[in-house]
Amino acid sequence: MNRLKRTLAAGGSATGVLLRLPAVGLVELAGVAGLDFVLLDCEHGPADTEQVQHHLNAADAHGLATLVRVGSAEPALILRALDLGAQGVVVPHVDTAEQAAAVVTAAHYPPLGERGFANYTRAARFGSRSPADYLDHAAATTMVIPMLETAQACDNAAEILAVPGVDAAMPGPADLAVSMGALDDDGHRRVGAAIAAAGAAAEQAGKPLLRIVGDAAAARETGSRFVVYNLTQVLLTALRDLVLTTR
Repeated sequence: MNRLKRTLAAGGSATGVLLRLPAVGLVELAGVAGLDFVLLDCEHGPADTEQVQHHLNAADAHGLATLVRVGSAEPALILRALDLGAQGVVVPHVDTAEQAAAVVTAAHYPPLGERGFANYTRAARFGSRSPADYLDHAAATTMVIPMLETAQACDNAAEILAVPGVDAAMPGPADLAVSMGALDDDGHRRVGAAIAAAGAAAEQAGKPLLRIVGDAAAARETGSRFVVYNLTQVLLTALRDLVLTTR
């Protein structure tokens, strides 16, 4: 079992960064800083599969767990991310338990899923593992994290989290706000209520809710044990603070 999956399954905490910029050095910095994982954004970020592999190499060298947010629930995208060696996938726009089950099917090998098998990939250590050993390893380490980005998804959080093979769920507050027409102050409260309800469902299921935040105060406010910092926001804030201190 990968360390991140083991920690979360045991009720522990994990902190990571969401990286949209194709910059291997930022992965290395995250590892040196002592973070637990990096989430590579291939939905809104520009990274292609070759860049993702370089980022995964850097993460492995520094002991970071790696998750990839794929562009959609397309099985081919999920397969590529996992074959490259990502330890899990974050999949956007999962609204129902049936959709979550389809994601699990794409991410796992039989008997839990139907992922296409190849034993010569980076994930299988280029064929150095026996097929049986690699299948056991993949079953124990692969993580599946659906994103909840509509009111329907948040309402269905308990059913989504109950799907075998789903390890956690991640609210997408920006998409959630847009889908709910909730861009004013009252809307923000409604979004917060929807996420809180999903969090209660996750706590009941014994699975964590992955929360995206921009700073440490926001991380504390969520009360979540599974947090990812929006690195773009963190860096922009730091640079703006530098400007303010020199003018």
